[in-house]
Amino acid sequence: MGSSSLPILMAIVLALCSFCIFPELVLAKHAGITRHYKFNIVMQNVTRLCQTKSIVTVNGKFPGPRIIAREGDRLLIKVVNHVQYNVTLHWHGIRQLRSGWADGPAYITQCPIQTGQTYVYNFTVTGQRGTLFWHAHISWLRVTLYGPLVILPKKHASYPFPQPHKEVPVLFGEWWKADTETIINQATQAGGAPNISDAYTINGLPGPLYNCSAKDTFKLKLKPGKTYLLRLINAALNDELFFSIANHSLTVVETDAVYVKPFKTQTLLITPGQTMNVLLKAKATAPNATFLMAARPYATGPATFDNTTTAAILEYEKPSLSNSNNKKRDPLLRPSLPMFNDTAFSMKFFQKIRSLATGNFPAKVPKKIDRRFFFTVGLGILPCSKNQTCQGPNNTRVAASINNVSFVQPNVALLQAHFFNQSKGVYTTDFPANPPFKFNYTGTPPSNIMATTGTKVVVLPFNTNVELVLQDTSIIGAESHPLHLHGFNFFIVGQGLGNFNSSKDPAKFNLVDPAERNTVSVPSGGWVAIRFHADNPGVWFMHCHLEVHTSWGLKMAWVVMDGKKQNQKLPPPPSDLPKC
Repeated sequence: MGSSSLPILMAIVLALCSFCIFPELVLAKHAGITRHYKFNIVMQNVTRLCQTKSIVTVNGKFPGPRIIAREGDRLLIKVVNHVQYNVTLHWHGIRQLRSGWADGPAYITQCPIQTGQTYVYNFTVTGQRGTLFWHAHISWLRVTLYGPLVILPKKHASYPFPQPHKEVPVLFGEWWKADTETIINQATQAGGAPNISDAYTINGLPGPLYNCSAKDTFKLKLKPGKTYLLRLINAALNDELFFSIANHSLTVVETDAVYVKPFKTQTLLITPGQTMNVLLKAKATAPNATFLMAARPYATGPATFDNTTTAAILEYEKPSLSNSNNKKRDPLLRPSLPMFNDTAFSMKFFQKIRSLATGNFPAKVPKKIDRRFFFTVGLGILPCSKNQTCQGPNNTRVAASINNVSFVQPNVALLQAHFFNQSKGVYTTDFPANPPFKFNYTGTPPSNIMATTGTKVVVLPFNTNVELVLQDTSIIGAESHPLHLHGFNFFIVGQGLGNFNSSKDPAKFNLVDPAERNTVSVPSGGWVAIRFHADNPGVWFMHCHLEVHTSWGLKMAWVVMDGKKQNQKLPPPPSDLPKC
């Protein structure tokens, strides 16, 4: 035996021994690794639009640090709160299979992390890969507390599209000159709408189309002929956004961390809470121009909105042969974006998104439905508090609701109340499966638009197949609502304008390759139908991802009971779970 083969033999023996000592390695064929992050929540002075303000950040960074993991990895994220506000973080789109204690929405799965306190978010990324993001999930703190969460495929697994030359995160955000906590607190007191933002941002920078902002512009340099993967994330508080790059088309390959049948588009639409991976193919030779990448709102509601445009600059790397002194300024080309209220574009765009539905990436659409729900979503009013004047119609305060129930946030976490059978006085299980009264949902609103209030949930037995129709209403005004469900992905089997017709519309449902997402846009003056399989025990928040509507009560929760087997039960809470 040659000496060169001895080390190989030793390595084999050692590898075999490690399986004797760690039998779990055998079970976990592609066992992930554990990745540790430390998130210090600290205040940081940041200047935008010529004004400096102190904002809440993770580790002083804005946007926050990128979390990167592979499918199958375990993440341990230690969050230390050094600011005056209560804080929680949500790992948006992560399934959190049997790890609901790490999901993050305040007073739903946990009490907030108080000043000076620490909590370790502990979860494993199971069966997911792609672009997601993390953000604060209490009050309006997510306005600056957000960052990318990138899940790479398992080692040696490839993308189902050409390997890009480079991957670039593109985070859309929203910026206020004033303090956002003050804004929402004042609006809540007054019962009216909060002040709109002053700018949108791309990777934290408003860009050259705002006053005093030219230097705060994100720049992307392309090498001619190369393909780039843009990881788009809409972390804005209250606005769906159109996005386009001048003279370039984009190929959509993934939405909400699920691969899709690739399709080309000049313009795309992304709602708060949604993520999208797109391929950008650089032109073969460097053109004599620079290009704007721009985003501006899709807004359908009755209220005023921030009608500004954020932009970044895309430029090509050029061979440095030309003498820079006599170089003419390249023209800057701008993309054209749809009108702010182009609902037809929105409907058409979302219909193009289809699951791959292949052997490797199947679309497991629930076929046999156990429970059907019909939820109206929209605005309404609530009585003004005693001895107070309010800004809503006839001295009322503006509210938002699902099936006319405006959700009241409890002061202890629902998940603890559920786990320890202490729901009495915390929540009730009588959330209505249908609207309390029928009316022409997208036509003339009823004369009484008063909502009711309560902390109500729907209880689902383990493994229930759910079909849910979400119907927009025209009360106060029809509006598009990006609804986000925690703990699950769902399939978008149908959508339409007007009122859902339960005898005609289901025949047109797509049960073959529907889009699989975690956030869906309920069309303005229309409806959307989704299906999901309730295989994840815990308490799962569902809410509009327009923060203003969440603040007004457009939210509810699903309680999924334990299954019979041990691996179908929610484990007890971690010892460091924050107390209320």
